[in-house]
Amino acid sequence: MRKIMLALALGAAALPSVAAAQSAQPQMPPIVGTRLDVTATGEATRVPDVAVITAGVVTRSASAGGAIQENSARMDRVLAALKHAGVADRDVQTSSINLNPEYRYQDNKPPELVGYNASNQVSIRFRDIRNSGKILDALVAEGANQINGPNLTIDKPEAALDEARNNAIANGRARAELYARALGKRVTRIVSVSEGGGSYPVPPPMPMMVERMAAQADTKIVAGEQKLQVSVAMVFELQ
Repeated sequence: MRKIMLALALGAAALPSVAAAQSAQPQMPPIVGTRLDVTATGEATRVPDVAVITAGVVTRSASAGGAIQENSARMDRVLAALKHAGVADRDVQTSSINLNPEYRYQDNKPPELVGYNASNQVSIRFRDIRNSGKILDALVAEGANQINGPNLTIDKPEAALDEARNNAIANGRARAELYARALGKRVTRIVSVSEGGGSYPVPPPMPMMVERMAAQADTKIVAGEQKLQVSVAMVFELQ
């Protein structure tokens, strides 16, 4: 009983300190003027510095083992070409391996198995976009017959997103000032700011015709520019 009474006494003694800590926290003063909610977007542009391309080998044979064996041999040459071109191991990742039967369908007859097709695809990050076209031509010469891409992106977008954030805040303040002047008021304070998220568009993959690449052997990838955006929601008080 004595231990229970001591615990209750200690708990009661702690209550005032907790209440004091809560009351010590600064409270946001209520809005006494006009509340204005603004959503603003900031932008920044950068040149993409990474191209992501999927390259692979598709082979066909009368037997499953034959299709896999031929596919493996050609894929080894493709991977060796990537290493010879200086593409780091961390920038090459297997994305899919498939083996499927192939059938011939005729009227009023059951399907006839005619062979198998095997495919092996890898996702490749090219950090030197200017030379990625030459590497792709080398892959085709070594047996790659399935290529998709590129997806152009920015490896480290943090600095550009911070620039977009600054622009979003500036745009939000400017818009608030515009509303305040139109209403014959002035902006007295920013009540709150919340970020809706940062993003930048990634263009859809552009299919690359292997036959055309093999014939011309002069593939070029142009980086262009990408726009990064950040949206913020801001609350102002006008008086």
